[in-house]
Amino acid sequence: MITLSLAEIAEIVGGQSYDIPDPAVTVTGPVVIDSREVAPGSLFAAFAGERVDGHDYAVRAVEAGAAAVLAARPVGVPAIVVDDVVGALGALARAVVERLGTTVVGLTGSAGKTSTKDLIAQLLQRKGPTVWTPGSLNNEIGLPVTALTATAETEHLVLEMGARGVGHIHYLANLTPPRIGLVLNVGSAHLGEFGSREAIAQAKGELVEVLPEDGCAVLNADDPLVRAMASRTKARILLFGEAPEADVRGEKVRMTADGRPAFELHTPTGCSDVTMRLYGEHHVSNALAAAAVAHELGMSVTEIAEALSEAGTLSRWRMEVTERPDGVTVVNDAYNANPESMRAALRALAAMGQARGADGGRTWAVLGQMAELGDASLAEHDAVGRLAVRLNVSKLVAVGGREASWLQLGAYNEGSWGEESVHVSDAQAAVDLLRSELRPGDVVLVKASRSVGLEKVALALLENSTEGEVAGR
Repeated sequence: MITLSLAEIAEIVGGQSYDIPDPAVTVTGPVVIDSREVAPGSLFAAFAGERVDGHDYAVRAVEAGAAAVLAARPVGVPAIVVDDVVGALGALARAVVERLGTTVVGLTGSAGKTSTKDLIAQLLQRKGPTVWTPGSLNNEIGLPVTALTATAETEHLVLEMGARGVGHIHYLANLTPPRIGLVLNVGSAHLGEFGSREAIAQAKGELVEVLPEDGCAVLNADDPLVRAMASRTKARILLFGEAPEADVRGEKVRMTADGRPAFELHTPTGCSDVTMRLYGEHHVSNALAAAAVAHELGMSVTEIAEALSEAGTLSRWRMEVTERPDGVTVVNDAYNANPESMRAALRALAAMGQARGADGGRTWAVLGQMAELGDASLAEHDAVGRLAVRLNVSKLVAVGGREASWLQLGAYNEGSWGEESVHVSDAQAAVDLLRSELRPGDVVLVKASRSVGLEKVALALLENSTEGEVAGR
């Protein structure tokens, strides 16, 4: 974070100083929410969670070098006390971003946010110092913490924005007002919370409503609900996608022999070929979105194509492909799941299997619950199970309770797989099955919603296989 005195921070957040001998002491380190991450000069923000109260770690944080604590009550060490720590953190982020004057890129969407954010970060780093959301820290705490890592040298601030309800994106976008707002898609993620795709579109579109007149709304030309957001902003519109009218467009989209997307990138300044390191055709849309942002910020089509062709994954457990020494390939895409991303991952698995030909190994889909789908849950899980059959995935292992049984039943009813689709109770049961069944050349996809914790399966399969090569990095 930029250097600020405790007195300045107290004024910005409207807080009261407690046990601070010298208000001129400065915060020179990061703002952290975990006392284990405190560095000298940090500001420790204490939150009272359901299981852990950060205030209980205030003394430890100061002993570790924190300049002070941002807290909801006095804690016996230097502290700035506020009524609402979340709100104070947001106010501090807004003040810092306003002082910096850096170009803020905000992005949202139902699927692909993190992968696209990682691509944008890798493109913009070629232009200048860039700060971006680590992982999926895209809520009212993660976003300001990320923004506060920006310094005077930061040229681009790329912020992923998530929503659990109407008004959330509006709140986040006003903390760090973007000049460029990117909306990727409107899908089924969080359908149980929002009730309909139209309600999801209403929430996602809040991002373009806050853009200034001299800003740019980057919208998906292939998604009607996203394209319709053009009427909700005063900013200039830049369309991306495969539609003929897209300003940044992908043509001649194809898959390489090993399942990686390739396409011809067209921008208003020219065209160039892209062959990605990432796996799965769904990354084409993500890449075009990132290309549109990079084009808006002045990168040439040649620079963009080169950067996209070299880009890897920055966030864990998202189509993370590792080949074990024995020839088994593990695809860890277990960070999260919704119907759109689940279908994309299955298609990528099928493509990887096809690339190995008739003499290759089998494809395994180890799938778990897609959370927060509400009344659509049964139909969506059934549909994913059926798609696995249609894509000729060799084996389906459905992991978990009721939703997993729907996955398995959908597969069974679609293709009468019998023993080819299996329902197991938990991650350990899946690991035991796979360890006994896998053979060289097999490809295993692991995917479910974050709450399921299915990454344990992928990690267990890779134990004692550290010499395997991680692709797409």
